[in-house]
Amino acid sequence: MSNLTANDTALDIQINRFGFWCAVICIATGVLAVALPLDVPGGYDATPDERLNWLAAHRSSFIAGWINQIVAMLTLSGLFLAIAWRVRHKSPLAALLAAGATALATMAFVIPKFMAVWTIPLLAEATLSGAAGSEMAAMLLPLLNVSIPFSLYTSFDYMGFWLYALFALLTMVPMVDRDWPSKFAALSLGLFGIGFHVAFAMLIFGVIGAEDIEVSFGLAFIPLLLLVLVMVPIFRRVD
Repeated sequence: MSNLTANDTALDIQINRFGFWCAVICIATGVLAVALPLDVPGGYDATPDERLNWLAAHRSSFIAGWINQIVAMLTLSGLFLAIAWRVRHKSPLAALLAAGATALATMAFVIPKFMAVWTIPLLAEATLSGAAGSEMAAMLLPLLNVSIPFSLYTSFDYMGFWLYALFALLTMVPMVDRDWPSKFAALSLGLFGIGFHVAFAMLIFGVIGAEDIEVSFGLAFIPLLLLVLVMVPIFRRVD
């Protein structure tokens, strides 16, 4: 029994460290994202020709920007899994469901971001060159617009964030603890989970339009950023 307890303690320490480094790397990718472009400037209003020419001229930086986003997504998912592990004693079922939501969200994010690195540059190249498959490429490229909120690409992204919001609702209550950082983390989870679903409901019922999606949902993401910051000191402690 003592060996089992020692193993559990060792695993807790390892997962705390894992969560800590996931949070640190996620913050670092956020800083890098400022310098790495993800789309043509004024992406929502850009014409197809403007986007196509921009992709051809900035192929390397575009790919680097989305590789950075993949790293950010993977580390954020890793952070969420570490949070699910942390709350497992208080609410095992919530922790299990939250881990499942995180796994599904990770897959939802991987699909479009991999297409940004692999498919979009090749589609742009084929369209401009007029090579075999250029007609198909010209039709597919608008479907993978990374700025318009109702494209096939961004639909996967928002589905991933919806699953993250479910994770937040499942873990916000068991995350509450005696120390203030844990209470702040629980509050951030609650604000993100509730805020995202409120914005989602407003979109479904037509309260906000397509042009307002980025701003409306962007407000819900602010607590998510605060959560990543506060988890650094939480996971740095060895309980």
